[in-house]
Amino acid sequence: MSVKRPYRPGMAFRDKDLRVPGPITVAGRQFKRYHIDQPERPIEPEVEKAAYEVLPSLVPDPDGTPPAGWVVLHRGADTGAYLLAYCWTWDNVIEVRIAVAGQPVLGCPDEDPSHFVALNRPGVGCVWELGVLEHERAAWIRHVLAPESPDVKAYLADTRAEGPVGV
Repeated sequence: MSVKRPYRPGMAFRDKDLRVPGPITVAGRQFKRYHIDQPERPIEPEVEKAAYEVLPSLVPDPDGTPPAGWVVLHRGADTGAYLLAYCWTWDNVIEVRIAVAGQPVLGCPDEDPSHFVALNRPGVGCVWELGVLEHERAAWIRHVLAPESPDVKAYLADTRAEGPVGV
């Protein structure tokens, strides 16, 4: 998610970089990891550390669906950082829970990009994060819903390609 105030029609849009650092398991759920950052400024280690410390608070209880999903850690061009935890539930539904840092306009106490708080308003993701969602939908169908036997391991190995993300 990227928040810029005020909105200015015709603002320049540019790609950001997407990295795939490898899967992790949190609270019994397996997650693919995606990092989105500025080409000239990778996500700072302290922001990454703080994001993954708050991740367990974003993971829902299991419901019988294979315990898998993906997380997006997105560093905005300004002071913002965003952690989105997408979890598969009810077999074919995505639940997303979000933590934000460095964006007082979203309820953050300060502009520190490593001070994450839960976002208490609805959201799905921004234009850069939604490219990952498109890939994950297709991968879930391909590896979990369509086959006679779900293959969560194959799902976890099927990630969106690293590189520019946006347009």
